Amino acid sequence: MNPFQYQRAADAAGAVQALSPHAKVLAGGTNLIDLMKNGVERPEKLIDINKIALASIEPLANGGLRLGALARNSDTANHPLVRERYPLLSRAILSGASPQLRNLATNGGNLLQRTRCPYFMYSEFPSCNKRAPGSGCAAIHGTNRMHAILGASESCVAVHPSDMCVALAALDATVRVRGRAGERAIPFSEFHRLPDDTPQLDTNLKPDELIVAIDLPRSPYAAHSDYLKIRDRASYDFALISVAAALEVDNGRIRSARIALGGVAHKPWRAESAERALAGQNLSRENFQAAANEALSGAKPLRENGFKVEMAKRAIVRALTSAGGIA
Repeated sequence: MNPFQYQRAADAAGAVQALSPHAKVLAGGTNLIDLMKNGVERPEKLIDINKIALASIEPLANGGLRLGALARNSDTANHPLVRERYPLLSRAILSGASPQLRNLATNGGNLLQRTRCPYFMYSEFPSCNKRAPGSGCAAIHGTNRMHAILGASESCVAVHPSDMCVALAALDATVRVRGRAGERAIPFSEFHRLPDDTPQLDTNLKPDELIVAIDLPRSPYAAHSDYLKIRDRASYDFALISVAAALEVDNGRIRSARIALGGVAHKPWRAESAERALAGQNLSRENFQAAANEALSGAKPLRENGFKVEMAKRAIVRALTSAGGIA
């Protein structure tokens, strides 16, 4: 691990002023410290924000909910308003990591997780465009069982590791950030990036911006939602495929649907065409299967992960069936 300066910020304004392209924010540190130990991240300065008052979870006047960036994952998942209004989010958070890590990891840090692609995580591998732009992507012709089948590029086929973010994508969350130019709100669909030819850029967060909160709109999906995670091990493993499924149902007919996938792309993947296909349809496995086929219509599997296409389709049908409460 390289030498670095340590600074504890007393408030958000102080943290923003200390930020630079060579500084990293320290909250729970559950991902950042691993990357520093492996020599992947080499910040010149760590800015500890744990003393800043950003851990509250509060209802909004419009019926939504604001999640503080420093609220711990376990506190968020078990908060009464989250469990009541956004059970999809609670289930997604509780399916990730271990209880010990959820007790430490923060909401803002969860959004900034970096991929667990081994070619990125371990600097012994020389070819990784995300870690060393221009060096190539070893995963394309290497070990790629866990890698992307949607939205990838010739520069990177890594996948985003978060469970929480998949649910936030389905729930149309908004990320609130503060920088030297003031505050701005970023729709969740625009927060994370696809790799294109700049895979080293995971998000559209600016170097001087700090995540302060995540806003959830009023949701019509509390009664009909489910989060399904398929992984190699039943606990403490990243998703091969995950599905956040939510339905707004009126007399057995779907008024609106939300489907987001994890383990398939460089960012949480919203299957918007499949959502549109379900609107106005009856609750049925046939309609769910048609939506699943639509969601995976653009899949481009690699040598070792072709199984993900059928697995994702089946997972979507299973999650929608559970969300819809049909036998």
